Amino acid sequence: MNHQTMQAQAEDSQRIGERPWEPYGEEEEETVPSVSTTARELIETVLFILLVFFIMRGVIQNFRVDGASMEPNFKTDQYIFVNKIIFFHFDTNAPMRLLPGNSELPQNVIYPFRMPKRGDVIVLEAPKQDFDTEAVDYIKRVIGLPGETIQVKDGKVYINGTPLKESQQDGGYLVESTDCLGGRLCEPYVVPENSVVVMGDHRSNSSDSRSWGAEPGLPLDRIVGKAWVSYWPRDLWGVIPNPTYAQTP
Repeated sequence: MNHQTMQAQAEDSQRIGERPWEPYGEEEEETVPSVSTTARELIETVLFILLVFFIMRGVIQNFRVDGASMEPNFKTDQYIFVNKIIFFHFDTNAPMRLLPGNSELPQNVIYPFRMPKRGDVIVLEAPKQDFDTEAVDYIKRVIGLPGETIQVKDGKVYINGTPLKESQQDGGYLVESTDCLGGRLCEPYVVPENSVVVMGDHRSNSSDSRSWGAEPGLPLDRIVGKAWVSYWPRDLWGVIPNPTYAQTP
């Protein structure tokens, strides 16, 4: 075999992917991430955690019950998770009101999930009282719905002229006699659109729609969310039930 033939064979071996000869003992150097790369990855991780945290806070938030207004069903220092997205809503006419001549366009509110129902336990932004130094969140139960006529008389709550049975077998709650507290609900009151009437389960020890002045209705925009799960103390752990009511006219 002559020199030209050996040279051709060597060229062919390199063409089919054989590794060229390397000196024995030489190894590829391992690369170490630079300080800037490590710092960037750390920042990205922290930002991701913060993003998840804020998203979760927008959907679910924990609250501590403080006060006796919802006893015996909710007690002081009981911790609950609140579903903040279930009552999410938007006004489809809001963008149109920005146009000239449309400022008086009525609201057209849509709830993608659902509106509050009677019996829902909710956390709400309470109307500011004279003794409040800062905003306060209350936990109450929805009693009256938009368009209904509600009145408190003879120790009972009347919806459209029919007494509301509040002690139920299915997810019920016990309520003592209800006083109108000399407020607007002593007389028939029509719940405004996009508002609800709320009361505490412990009727004799609750600041609620009965004592909120000339306008007992709570605007739906002031609802923070629906009480969903009780997680502390452990003996109260579980999903918070919703009572079922007899059909009201």
